[in-house]
Amino acid sequence: LPKLEFSMQTKVKIVLAQPKIGDVIGTLSIPRLKRDLPIIEGTGSKELKRGVWHYVRSVLPGVSDNSVLAGHRGTVFKNLDNIKIRDLLIVTTEYGEFIYEAYKIRIVKANDKTVIVPHEDAILTLSTCYPFNFIGNAPKRYIVQAILVNPEPIA
Repeated sequence: LPKLEFSMQTKVKIVLAQPKIGDVIGTLSIPRLKRDLPIIEGTGSKELKRGVWHYVRSVLPGVSDNSVLAGHRGTVFKNLDNIKIRDLLIVTTEYGEFIYEAYKIRIVKANDKTVIVPHEDAILTLSTCYPFNFIGNAPKRYIVQAILVNPEPIA
């Protein structure tokens, strides 16, 4: 559970413990795809086999900045291209439920690092290989970015 810290102004700040590689940190629900997917901390092949992985250098969902999740195009993110602008993505964790609204969809080169850069708002970035029917190492990535639309983000 998160620790609570109180300032002299009686504002509450939540300090989240950094999860360990392989920990299940929450669930990603994608209503349009009728999917509820476990979010696994880490980017290794073991983590990718178990669900959607959370890029460890990005913030946890619900935190102001860019939280990056990725998954295989043929399994957890199959049909991700059916997502539309304004669709909701819901992340549920032990420290809260966070509702995001898709606002940007794009295709980038596989080595494009702009998808993992910091952001001033609380956003969620989903990434998978593209084209979806490509055999082998795909040359591009399909990116869905969504902004937090429910209560104030965590610090």
